[in-house]
Amino acid sequence: MRNIARSSMENRGWRVAARREPQASLYPQSSIFASNGFTLLELVMVMTIIVILAAVGVTSYQHIQSKARETILKQDLQTMRKMIDQYAADKERLPQSPDDLVSAYYIREVPIDPITGQKDWVVDIGEDTVSREGGTGVIDVHSAAAGEGGDGIAFKDY
Repeated sequence: MRNIARSSMENRGWRVAARREPQASLYPQSSIFASNGFTLLELVMVMTIIVILAAVGVTSYQHIQSKARETILKQDLQTMRKMIDQYAADKERLPQSPDDLVSAYYIREVPIDPITGQKDWVVDIGEDTVSREGGTGVIDVHSAAAGEGGDGIAFKDY
């Protein structure tokens, strides 16, 4: 009989405990569980870190992008100069414009200057020493962009 009485009291106590609402004293205000959000200081610190990382990322991206434009400019100029020489060797005369390289299928199209964003190349016209008849023709091309590259050399001198 004792066991039955004890078990019924335990069950009754369990039921009572299960029905009780949690007391406020179980979760004091200083506890992690009482936190409903972030403090203003935490938000400001996180935003500051994000802004610093974004600023570093943007400046790095701009630097890489300008280096890429300079590399493309140098490569385009090298290709056009090589094709001018090839045109002169094959045709035994200099081209009269960069468009002659396109019409003779030495290049597909006159490239866009990556610095200015246009096909505004500066063409050096000189005496045609290759041709038997003489005359003039394109001897070199340069960028029309103002300013200088990361190496301190002016774009027009590439």
